[in-house]
Amino acid sequence: QVQLVESGGGLVQPGGSARLSCEIIGDLYGSFFKMWYREAPGKDRKRGAVLAEVGPIWYDDSVKGRFTISRNNERNTNYLYMYKLMPNDSALYYCNLRHSITHAQVYWGRGTQVTVSS
Repeated sequence: QVQLVESGGGLVQPGGSARLSCEIIGDLYGSFFKMWYREAPGKDRKRGAVLAEVGPIWYDDSVKGRFTISRNNERNTNYLYMYKLMPNDSALYYCNLRHSITHAQVYWGRGTQVTVSS
């Protein structure tokens, strides 16, 4: 059984930075896309960044140039580095894994809250 455990959320001032972590517990077989989604109150969950085996391959326009997705293989942990945070970045951030070939295996974390406010 694979579990994803997010951490690193909290209260951040506008213009500030934060790092989210997603620890992967359990064994994965095959190649997976590593993604971060976010869900703001009253809005749909939206994909923000995608990391493939070759590296970052996609960012939503709303975060492009401000967020960076990465991975530490030794720690089996994915990261989302967030810079120049704005109040509309406030959301529940979710870690997601999806098998890159079959798309049949999908795993979600429980989310970590990021609130950008002064």
